[in-house]
Amino acid sequence: MLSLANLRTAAPVLFLVAVTPFAGCADSNGAAEGEGEEGGFEGEGEGEGEGDFGGEGEGEGEGEGEGDGGGGSGILTAGAWDDNLNYDWFLAYLDDYEQTLDGAPHITREDRNAAHERFAQRTAKSDLDVAIVLDTTGSMGDEIAYLQDELEAISSAVQTYASNNGVNEVRWAVLTYKDEGDTYVTRAVGFSSDISVAQDRLGEEFSGGGGDYPEADDQALNDVLQLDWRQGADVARIVFWVGDAPHHVDHADAMTAAITAAAGADVHIYPISASGADKLLEFSMRSAAQLTGGRYLFLTDDSGVGGAHLEPSIPCYVVTHLDTAMVRMVMMELSGLTVPPNADDVVRTSGNPENGTCTLDDGTIVSVL
Repeated sequence: MLSLANLRTAAPVLFLVAVTPFAGCADSNGAAEGEGEEGGFEGEGEGEGEGDFGGEGEGEGEGEGEGDGGGGSGILTAGAWDDNLNYDWFLAYLDDYEQTLDGAPHITREDRNAAHERFAQRTAKSDLDVAIVLDTTGSMGDEIAYLQDELEAISSAVQTYASNNGVNEVRWAVLTYKDEGDTYVTRAVGFSSDISVAQDRLGEEFSGGGGDYPEADDQALNDVLQLDWRQGADVARIVFWVGDAPHHVDHADAMTAAITAAAGADVHIYPISASGADKLLEFSMRSAAQLTGGRYLFLTDDSGVGGAHLEPSIPCYVVTHLDTAMVRMVMMELSGLTVPPNADDVVRTSGNPENGTCTLDDGTIVSVL
């Protein structure tokens, strides 16, 4: 079993906490002041929160802007869940929601079973392609600012792990999306081993548009598959899909087709649900993760950033900082092994997990990432 401890030792990274102004659909003003000590790296700057991967840090400042307000690096928190590791629980979840959610992707039980069997055993990879798929509508200001601030540090940690574990090349791409009638529907920059290409693309973005609640999720997942992914069994192909709104309910067929196509292309989707997510988005994201061999990540209220986050239909989980979770997911993809969080990285637990499992009130044992 791998650990983040070796990565800490090999690659100390200074994360700066900052508030990034952005434009969007709603106005907000905020002031933040905070300090904390968790051990590990140091972080300081404007905004609220501590340095990523733990660490002493303090900062104070004010943030103003349109959108959901605040933003800032190093402070978003997330849980993670693997429905293929907890397949019986997932089947019960499907029974509860599959027939009742209007617009739910209609993936056959046969296809879901085949995916579960396929990902029961995983193998190490020697190359890595990662695409960030990001909703940039008006409510996504915090998440946009976070990735603008943190992508370089995340990529640096991934590169360090890759270099130390025989991975040949890491490439990054970015696809942003909005909805029909906005300034654009999807916009992308292709894969490059130079992280500055993806950073520059993200740096051009700000939150805006959207209007109604649903967005062009299905189009984004379809279009990201058109990028120049490398082929072959030795390549790990990952999509981090960050969004807070589901597809339009009359696009259920298109959403189903995009998820199925990703599975066929062996592109593993790691959704990250943001504040404002609803049950349809959770269902679609978990369906995409399960069928393609990804894992479901969900932002939590622990950071104090943005609006309220949907409590997932998951019985037990561990919360860390989002950047830690993303790096850990990449490590699992490259190694083919489960990588537990370091104790120092744990912000909170739900359901009393212990040693990677959790025993529920009815005696059921589930696996916890």
